[in-house]
Amino acid sequence: MKVGILKEIKVLEKRVCMVPSGAATMIANGHQVVVETNAGAGAGYPDADYVAAGATVAETAAQVYADCDMVMHVKEPQPSEYDMIREDQIVFTYLHLAADEQQTRGLIKAKSINIAYETIEKEDGSLPLLVPMSEVAGRMAAQEGAKYLEMPEGGRGVLLGGVKGVAPATVVVIGGGVVGINAAKMACGLGAQVYMLDTNLERLAYLDDVMPANCFPVMSNPAILKEYVTKADVVIGAVLIPGAKAPKLVTREMIAEMKEGAVVVDVAIDQGGCFETSKATTHADPTYVVDGVVHYCVANMPGAVARTSTAALTNATLPYAVEIANKGWKKAMQENTEIALGANVIQGKVTYEAVAEAFGLEYVPVSNFL
Repeated sequence: MKVGILKEIKVLEKRVCMVPSGAATMIANGHQVVVETNAGAGAGYPDADYVAAGATVAETAAQVYADCDMVMHVKEPQPSEYDMIREDQIVFTYLHLAADEQQTRGLIKAKSINIAYETIEKEDGSLPLLVPMSEVAGRMAAQEGAKYLEMPEGGRGVLLGGVKGVAPATVVVIGGGVVGINAAKMACGLGAQVYMLDTNLERLAYLDDVMPANCFPVMSNPAILKEYVTKADVVIGAVLIPGAKAPKLVTREMIAEMKEGAVVVDVAIDQGGCFETSKATTHADPTYVVDGVVHYCVANMPGAVARTSTAALTNATLPYAVEIANKGWKKAMQENTEIALGANVIQGKVTYEAVAEAFGLEYVPVSNFL
């Protein structure tokens, strides 16, 4: 199979979907790798490293799309790419379709084979290709919250960890999953008073056992959520429903009751966000203010630490990419249910139920194609 590595084109997105050693692994499995020129440069991997690994370099994205059986990205295809995608071409990347009707319809029209990193799922319910970027985004969320609490950034002027004789900041993390636990660990390490809100009692018991003494897991409900959000200095939204649009848990009214200069970090923005006041921002213009509350809603947070993110992402995605290339998409899905769960749009049909529900489209089980 001929596999294409595309350059990211979202604003200030420097990640690349595969490091040169990953390309070498693909080639060792009998496949060809075509890399769009400068795809890895932003993460510290020049074209020469890919050529040394055995890959060839293409000058444009159009050449990669025209030449390859499977194309890989980090972020979702952008509107300028929709017409380049060919019928039955495999597109393997983060898609986040439930929050993006334009892309969903673009991929339906293309009649391509669209496999989403974020919905590949193991038997235990874990999401192996979402985990590495969730870890990065969670850790970054605490850093960004601390940064935007500073007065020059529009914040309250509160140091996250306080100092001797001065109370630390209060950080509320909504969600006790991978993003939430990483955000809370970082905030705790900086000395903040951290509250983790979740609705799963077993998860809360686990968090109570493993988290530091300055982290307090709390059973959430709408009244508790409002109570903790309105007293927080930083609120981190870390809620995920796999493949579906994020629920709007924090209302506009709650935002209006927060402290002047408080900060919200919406890590769920890729799936539409979990604050009613959220709208996607970029690394070039990361924040805006609503009712005196600073909103950080960058839709590709890990792109700011491209070298770390690229290595972590390749570690997770490469075994699946190799399997798809070795077997072809249909046999790979027949033999590996994890990959089958990654199918979102196949040959013009929506094969992930939450995406179909989001836009009132017909849902066709992927088994119909296997």
